Amino acid sequence: MPAKLKAAEKELANCKACPRDCGVDRLAGQLGMCGVGRKLLVSTVAPHFAEESPLQGWNGSGTVFFSMCNLRCVFCQNWDISQKRAGFELSGAELADWMMKLQDFGNCHNINFVTPEHVAPQLVEAIAAAVEKGLNIPIIYNTSAYDGLPSLALMDGLVDIYMPDFKFFTAESGQRYAKARDYAEVAKAAIKEMHRQVGDLVFSPDGLAKRGLLLRHLVGDLVFSPDGLAKRGLLLRHLVMPGLVDEGKAILDWVVMELGRDTYVHIMEQYSPRHLVGSGEQRSRQGWDSYEDINRPVSSDEVQQLRQYARSIGLWRFEEAPRYEAGEMAG
Repeated sequence: MPAKLKAAEKELANCKACPRDCGVDRLAGQLGMCGVGRKLLVSTVAPHFAEESPLQGWNGSGTVFFSMCNLRCVFCQNWDISQKRAGFELSGAELADWMMKLQDFGNCHNINFVTPEHVAPQLVEAIAAAVEKGLNIPIIYNTSAYDGLPSLALMDGLVDIYMPDFKFFTAESGQRYAKARDYAEVAKAAIKEMHRQVGDLVFSPDGLAKRGLLLRHLVGDLVFSPDGLAKRGLLLRHLVMPGLVDEGKAILDWVVMELGRDTYVHIMEQYSPRHLVGSGEQRSRQGWDSYEDINRPVSSDEVQQLRQYARSIGLWRFEEAPRYEAGEMAG
C-alpha cells in the first residue's frame, strides 16, 4: 500500500489519471478537463436500490456519487453533477469515514464508487484509510470505461468488482455523443485490464456479487444456485439508444465473438433525452447541434429488434426484474 500511495500522489502531480492526459499539477490545485483538484468532489453518499440485483441485494449498494466527469455525454441523465461543481470536497481520510458509515450504519452490501475515472488516485488514499478502520465489504468501481491504464494499475488489488458501461462501438459515436473519439479503443483496453485483475464475477451463497468484472455492455457467463441466485460470472447491460440499433448489434456481435453465447445480457429500454438533447449547443466546426437524432425515447420496435437479434445470434440468458425490494431479506 505505501507504494500505491506514493504512485497515486505522483500521478496527481502530472495528471494522467484518465485518457485526457491533461498533465496539470492537481496537488497544487490546478484543474484539467474534469475540473477536480487535490480533493475528491462528492455529490451524494447513500444506500442505492437501483443497481443490478446482485449488487443492491436487500440493504442497498453503498454508493458514492462523484461530481464532474472526463466525458461530455450530451444525453447524461446526471448532467447536473457530471458537468457542474456540485457537492462537497473530501479528503481521502474523510471519504473513508463515510465508507465506514455505509458499512456499519447503512448495512450496505458493498461500496460503490460511481464515476471514479478522474479521482482514482484519491481513491487509493480513501481505501487505504478505510481498510485501517475495518472496512471489509467489496469495493465496486462503477465506470464509463474511459479509464487510464495507470489508474487501473493503482486499483489492482484494491477493487473487488469492476462495472464498466461500454457505451459506444464507433469513433464517430464516441466523438458526437461524448466528445471522445478514442472512447471505444480506450474502453476495450481498460476492460481487458479490469478483467485481467479480477476475472469473472463471483457470487456469495446469498446471491450477492463479491468479486469480478460486471460489464454493462460486455460480459461473460453467470452461474446460478438452485434457488436462482447468481453465484459467479459477468453481466452485460446495453442501453438501447434511438437510431443506434446497428451499433447495438455490433456490440452484441462482439460479445458473442469474444465471450460466447452463454453471456448473460440485460437489454435496457429506459433511455430518455436529457441535458443537451433537444436544447442543443454550439459546436465549433459543425455549428449549432440540438441532437435531434436522439431527441426521443427508444421505440418498442428498436428494443425488440435488439432482443430478437440477440436471440438470433445465439444469446439466450437475459436479465429479469430484481428479486429484492429495499429492506427485504432473501428467503
